[in-house]
This record gives sequence, C-alpha cells and structure tokens, in this order.
Amino acid sequence: MGLAWTAMGGSTLYVETALVEQGEGKGALLLTGQLGDVMKESAQIAHTVARAILLQKEPDNPFFADSKLHLHVPAGATPKDGPSAGCTMITSMLSLAMKKHVKKELAMTGEVTLTGRILPIGGVKEKIIAARRSEVKTIIFPSANRRDFDELAANVKEGLEVHVVDDYNQIFELAFGSNSKPQI
Repeated sequence: MGLAWTAMGGSTLYVETALVEQGEGKGALLLTGQLGDVMKESAQIAHTVARAILLQKEPDNPFFADSKLHLHVPAGATPKDGPSAGCTMITSMLSLAMKKHVKKELAMTGEVTLTGRILPIGGVKEKIIAARRSEVKTIIFPSANRRDFDELAANVKEGLEVHVVDDYNQIFELAFGSNSKPQI
C-alpha cells in the first residue's frame, strides 16, 4: 500500500503486480491505471531497481529476465501522477518475484532513484492521516521528511510505528524481514 497526496488530501494507493507470461527472455513491464508520465517513469525505475535487488538477494532467481509483468494501480478512472509510489512499486514486484507476502498493515511512500536511494516526498501530514483512516499500523517514509513528521501534532502520530529510510534495502527488511524495530 502506498500513500498519495491529492488536492482533496491524503489517500491510500494500492499497487498490484501480476505475472502475464513467462519464458526465457520474456522480461517486460505493462502499466495500467491511468498513470501520468512521472508515475510511468517511476514504474520503469522501480522495475530496474527491483531487478537489481532480486539479483542481490536471490542471485539464481531469473524471474525478471523471464517474466512479463503487469503493474496496475486501481481506480483506473482516477488520474495518478508523481514519483512517490516508487518504493511501493518495487515492493509489489519483489513480492511477486520472491513469492513473499508483504507485512500486513504497512504503508509506504518515497521516490526511488536508480541506485535505490529514497528521496523526500510532499504531503506528509495528509498521507499519515490517510494511513490512519485505513487502519495502517506501520508507515515507512523518507528520512529527509523526518522533520515534517516531528512537527505533527501528537494525536496524528499516536499509535503508529514509523520508520524513516534512506535506501530501499531498509524498506526491504521492513516489508519482508521478520525482526524489524521502529527507528523513531
């Protein structure tokens, strides 16, 4: 689950990834969900980063090289754009590739670079309120936004386990690992 900011405030953003076809050299990515140009670019970056992380974590797993994937962001009638779903897209792809579920009640937001760095996002307050409305218990967001979080009222932060990250490898451990401790 990703977190988005819109003119109407914060909202949750689900990202789904499905396997379309498999075969040697079939690696490709299909995108749907009325995504804007920036979000399409984020999906391409996410695909590249997910491939690199899978190679690092499971060197013998040829999933991305041999799989045509379909990444969809539901609510297809609603236009979506912006880079902050990058980390959520990577997590969705890796979940499919490794056949591992992402921890429940977890939401994240953060733009990702080709090297896996997590860049700051906007709308921290709105995104955290959206997560609370969706009964999310754990939130991951960029460490560059820590000050934005610290400035929020105590009642907005209450009951949330919040992790700030600089690199996707930290998200990987939080999303798929078993012994994660909060950083805040």
